[in-house]
Amino acid sequence: MIPNFSLPDQTSKIHNLKDYKGQWVLVYFYPKDDTPGCVKEACAIRDNFPAFKKLGIQVFGISADSVKSHAKFAEKYDLPFTLLADEDKKVVKEWGGIARTSFLIDPKGKVAKVYEKVKPETHAEEVLADLSKLLN
Repeated sequence: MIPNFSLPDQTSKIHNLKDYKGQWVLVYFYPKDDTPGCVKEACAIRDNFPAFKKLGIQVFGISADSVKSHAKFAEKYDLPFTLLADEDKKVVKEWGGIARTSFLIDPKGKVAKVYEKVKPETHAEEVLADLSKLLN
């Protein structure tokens, strides 16, 4: 069973993972706002976001950066998805560390796929391709 989380987003709104049961969720952990790899990964998700939205996938990017840092990052790169601030690294620790890891969670709340050491440039397309297979 995956641990629930309750974290603030870039606008200080609190999100609980359990509230998204019934839909697909991508939880992606990344090291730091506005660093080269993290920018590539976030912008790739941004550029593919219409496809994520069409498939009804809720996207959460999580790092140990602050709400304020997330707000600047989201604004600077026009990110249309939710960034969550885990400043005390509680969620990061519960989920296995801040390495560039993502979890695709199915509508029942179970992990459908784990992506370890993802390639920032191609991760969004990889998730969408996997989800297309899972849905068919």
